[in-house]
Amino acid sequence: MLIQLSEDGEILYAPVRHNGAFDYKLIKGKDVEGIVYNEAKPASPLKIFFLPIRLNVSGEAKPPGRTIILGATSCDIEGLKLLDTIYIDKDYTDETYLSRRQNTIIIGTPCHKTAENCHCTVYGLNPWPGSGSDVSLSSIDDSFILSALSEKGDNFIKEVRKRINAEEPGKSDIENIRNLNESTAAEVSSMNDGLPGTKETGSLIVKANKEFWKKHSDKCVSCGACSAICPTCTCFLLIDRPGFEKIKQQDTCQYPAFERVAGGEDPLRELSVRFHNRYMCKYVWKPERFEALACTGCGRCIDTCIANISKNEVIMELT
Repeated sequence: MLIQLSEDGEILYAPVRHNGAFDYKLIKGKDVEGIVYNEAKPASPLKIFFLPIRLNVSGEAKPPGRTIILGATSCDIEGLKLLDTIYIDKDYTDETYLSRRQNTIIIGTPCHKTAENCHCTVYGLNPWPGSGSDVSLSSIDDSFILSALSEKGDNFIKEVRKRINAEEPGKSDIENIRNLNESTAAEVSSMNDGLPGTKETGSLIVKANKEFWKKHSDKCVSCGACSAICPTCTCFLLIDRPGFEKIKQQDTCQYPAFERVAGGEDPLRELSVRFHNRYMCKYVWKPERFEALACTGCGRCIDTCIANISKNEVIMELT
């Protein structure tokens, strides 16, 4: 089925292993054989498909055709729900973002293997896809089980059934998948025993004093990796270029001069203040403003920090 989709001109992305990395790749033909199923979080968050690092928003670029993204995990799908709230606002819709969302089918996969810093269950999420994705795909015993999670997903599965002779899954297969899902959830929870939920974390962050943030920001080098890789961080610059071009480029509050204005004032000049700002955004400001999770427990910020700062260890010390 996947080979047919890629050969029929569909734009198909799926996670593969290459040179020690686990990340999304554009799949063509026999690349299908290298797809990895039901493992936790590809290196890149799902947002890269809808909010590219750099994009010319003033041009009349032809929107991509229908895109299928296979292998999205629950933490990324939950993050995308927050992005939808921000960028498909009824008064201020980002038309480029909306077009990409409408032309994309998201096939979520349950995590049957965990990664070192996964902690989605702490924030009330399950390590399997739910609302926000279109289809759920589970691989078990060399078989694939598809479940529709949206109207778009239901139409996609009907389309698949026309292309191949698909059978209905048996009760034993469904039960096996349920057991694998619950086993993964239990493992993630046991890995993070004592880590507080998002509301309690927000309260602790608000109460922490300046000395606490100075202490923990001491090793930070302001590289911005934590924010750049986060599924819900979306700050950007609009850069004017000759020919009335306007370039939208990803930015992050961890960069020096992020909030510097023309008069020279900079509320985030101090490193410790920038460091604190990110925690406030994740656990206080965005949850209050959008009534949604702004940290989905993917753990990528911990994975990518070159100073080996663990967000979870910082929060545990607050408790």
